[in-house]
Amino acid sequence: MQSTGTLRGIAAMLLACAFFACMDALLKTLAGHYPPAQVMALRGLTALPLVCLYVAWRREAAGVFNRRLRWRLHLLRAVLNMAMLMLFVHGLKTLGLAEAYTLTFIAPLLMVLIAVPMLGESIHARHWVAIGLGFAGVVIALRPEQGAFLSMGAIAILVAAVCYALSNMLGRLISRTEPSAALVFWTTVGMAVGGSLLAAPQWVPIRAEHAWMLAGLALSGFLGQLAIAEAFRHGQAAAIAPFEYSALAWALLLDWLFWQAVPDAWTLGGGALIVASGLWLARSEASRSARNKQRPAAPVTRSSS
Repeated sequence: MQSTGTLRGIAAMLLACAFFACMDALLKTLAGHYPPAQVMALRGLTALPLVCLYVAWRREAAGVFNRRLRWRLHLLRAVLNMAMLMLFVHGLKTLGLAEAYTLTFIAPLLMVLIAVPMLGESIHARHWVAIGLGFAGVVIALRPEQGAFLSMGAIAILVAAVCYALSNMLGRLISRTEPSAALVFWTTVGMAVGGSLLAAPQWVPIRAEHAWMLAGLALSGFLGQLAIAEAFRHGQAAAIAPFEYSALAWALLLDWLFWQAVPDAWTLGGGALIVASGLWLARSEASRSARNKQRPAAPVTRSSS
């Protein structure tokens, strides 16, 4: 049953990466016109109606507004998400989408380490191998120059990755006793309210031509939050973490579509290594699940009297 849950978590993570890559491309575009705090506020304000409709449709209002919710953990997670998004948007002003993803890919490594003391999970050799190969593929694919790592934008992205890893682990901890709808709702409320308060002094009027971007931001962010909440609710963090690397493929595609950036042979080779590491781990999880289902029950032996 644990392996089946892990496979469901992997599938949810792949979907989350696709949605968030689209959202990040829109964030990068909006970052050229609005301050980071306002971009975060727009992210929360546009998604909040969809989240409310989702909660009403699922009839989960009682779970979302339950007095027994661990409010301190929700508040801490909201603050981490706010810091993560503001720092990420700030970094996107000076870094390309694929280059930013290179730095954020330290998050899966951090999640594996955090999952041991926070969630009490065990780490198997195949997890370390897959994560190591995936990270090596990132370095090969993008080969960021040394100066990029020392820029203010890169530092912002690195700190955002730390916030992201901590937020995901808190989400996994909270989801053990609370519905995923509560995670999505209160995270969105935090971005909408907190972002609006922070952005109010320097609020820039919204341009009419950006309406479609805001709609896309709402939809992609909403679906991405649901998917990632489900991913960490069903599967072990150590098994799911390598599939964060699938976002690189989406980043390369979106870089080409929006900014006409064409990957070279090194980028394609590194991307292939990243995909191979994820597929290898998925196959090992599927094989282990099949073996567990086919394993016969142990015979009952009687002791002689």
